[in-house]
Amino acid sequence: MDGITIALSKGRIFEETLPLLAAAGIEPLENPETSRKLIIPTTRDDVRVVIVRATDAPTYVQYGAADIGVAGKDVLIEHGGDGLYQPIDLQIAKCRMMVAIPAGLDYEYAVRQGARLKVATKYINIAREHFAAKGVHVDLIKLYGSMELAPLAGLADAIVDLVSTGSTLKANNLVAVEHIIDISSRLIVNQAALKLKREKIVAILDAIAGVVGSGEAKS
Repeated sequence: MDGITIALSKGRIFEETLPLLAAAGIEPLENPETSRKLIIPTTRDDVRVVIVRATDAPTYVQYGAADIGVAGKDVLIEHGGDGLYQPIDLQIAKCRMMVAIPAGLDYEYAVRQGARLKVATKYINIAREHFAAKGVHVDLIKLYGSMELAPLAGLADAIVDLVSTGSTLKANNLVAVEHIIDISSRLIVNQAALKLKREKIVAILDAIAGVVGSGEAKS
C-alpha cells in the first residue's frame, strides 16, 4: 500500500489519539467501539486505521503491517524496541507502574528480612528489572488480567500493575507501596516505512508534534 496505515487500539488510546490525528487532517470514518470493522477508512484517502490489541501495536509496526502506531511505554518495554522509531511522547493515557500489596502487609519489613516474595504481573520484564535493581528476591507469576485478585486469593504477596486513579486497588483493599515508572503513550514508526514514505510520514509527525508541544493534546 502506497498510503499510510496507522495501528491503534480501542479505548483510551484511540479516544485520546483522535485530536492528535485531526491535526494532520486524519479522522476515522467509523467508531471501533460500535463498528465490527478492523480496518477503518479516514477522511484522507491515503490513510487508514487498523484496530489491534494494545499489546500487538508494536508488532504490527515492527513487521511493516502498519507504518505508524501508538503504544504505551509499558507495552514497548515489554515488547522491545527493535525496528521501531519512537519520535514523540504523546503525553496521553498517563498512569503509573506500581507495586501494590494487601493493606496490612509490612512490605518494607519483608524486603529487609530478605523474604522471597511472590509477585503477580502482566509486566514481567519491568517487574524483573525493578526488583533486581533493589536486590529483592521474587518469584514472578504471569497473569493477563484481574491482577488485584492474586493477593486476595493467596496466589501472590504483591502485584506490579498500572495504576491510574487507584480506585480499583482501594476497592480490593490493596495499597500502592512503590512507584516503578511513569507511563504514557508513544508514537511509533516503522523505520523502513520512514525511508520509503518519508514525506507523508514526516508531515503527520510534524502535525502531531505541534499539538503535543503546544499542550493542546489531552492527557
